[in-house]
Amino acid sequence: MTHHFFARLLPLLLLSAGGAAGAAPQPPSASAASQTSAAASSAPAGAATPADFAAYRSCLAALRPEAGQRGVDLAVFDAQAATLAPDMAVVGLLDVQPEFKTPIWDYLAGLVDQERVDDGLAAMARWRDELARAQAQFGVDPATVAAVWGVESNFGRNLGGRPLLTSLSTLSCFGRRQAYFRGEFYATLKILQDEHVSRERLNGSWAGAFGQTQFMPSTYLRLAVDFDGDGRRDLVDSVPDALASTANFLKEAGWQPGLPWGFEVRLPTGLDTSGAGRRSKRPMSAWAAQGVMRVDGSPLPAGDTPAGLLLPAGPRGPAFLVTRNFDAIYSYNAAESYALAISHLSDRLRGGPAIAQPWPTDDPGLSRAERREVQALLAARGFDVGRPDGIIGTRTREALQTVQRELGLPADGRAGMRTLQALRAQPQAQPPSQPASPPPAAP
Repeated sequence: MTHHFFARLLPLLLLSAGGAAGAAPQPPSASAASQTSAAASSAPAGAATPADFAAYRSCLAALRPEAGQRGVDLAVFDAQAATLAPDMAVVGLLDVQPEFKTPIWDYLAGLVDQERVDDGLAAMARWRDELARAQAQFGVDPATVAAVWGVESNFGRNLGGRPLLTSLSTLSCFGRRQAYFRGEFYATLKILQDEHVSRERLNGSWAGAFGQTQFMPSTYLRLAVDFDGDGRRDLVDSVPDALASTANFLKEAGWQPGLPWGFEVRLPTGLDTSGAGRRSKRPMSAWAAQGVMRVDGSPLPAGDTPAGLLLPAGPRGPAFLVTRNFDAIYSYNAAESYALAISHLSDRLRGGPAIAQPWPTDDPGLSRAERREVQALLAARGFDVGRPDGIIGTRTREALQTVQRELGLPADGRAGMRTLQALRAQPQAQPPSQPASPPPAAP
């Protein structure tokens, strides 16, 4: 379990751990709470029915003794719980299945584009001294810390807008993994109680990740640090605290200073890749003996550093040898695509090149700028896709499906290069052909 796995069930996207202490009355079970689902089906998304609300209040009352056993002041619990109401929309997000699976080339095209590289370099320049101090204290280089920041919140631009107490209390009472979310709910209450962070500033993802680098509350309590010296651990409004806390997380996850996360490699023809995987590590010298070399043709580093062969798109796509530092990044969010995005973005922030080997597709993914262009072209054709923001949501996908049918493309709702090129070539919808005028009537 990573520190915020549930915060990232989607994009493959995407994106956590708490133990029990003592016995406490059990709140309504998932099955009991789910008995309200029939009534909820007629309510607006996210709205609680009277049955939902009654089950929620009963659940909070049952959680109160355990919260006290976990170190939450019961006066704090009572004051916060009195004003809470369930958000049933987050329950649906627990089990939602992505309508459109995200290919790795789409995932990386949006997360590691030139725009994010440029923003990252600017952020690293602005916070150079703090990143250097974090490296000196925790051993994690500035580019890696900045890459996490960039992927997690776009350098502080996207922190999430759901109130943590609302989301986590709801997930503590409805759906699966209630015990896990109760631990995060209690941790959030302890943050309010002990850390001098206001409730209004504790907003984040639907699963409870928050701050510049999206920590789960229990992770905050274990690993957040005060790096700006103001006596508070503030991951929302203090960039120094967030950057240092991220470096501390990676250090505790086993980061080894001076060791690269890995690198892209070229595989010899006929290499047996059936045992590939980041866990199946072998000495670097063993890979070299099999003819593996860096993607530019240079030899692998000498020595016996353990490395695993990562093939995120299978043997026809790019290949990487990854070290224990890749595993440390992976522990931040248990998805290899995520860890590769962080790792590759860190390389780009150091001045490294893009991935050399093409992905096995004839329809590459789009950068965020290109996705915004797709949305603008759709809007020009009369589709209401909202403000072009580069986020391919439901309205954009539905518009894409319609346009793709018109253009003779697979109507999959995916924003890929072929669709963008077709829209550029034919930016406006073609007017329907007019029937020929009938011949004039005979006199």
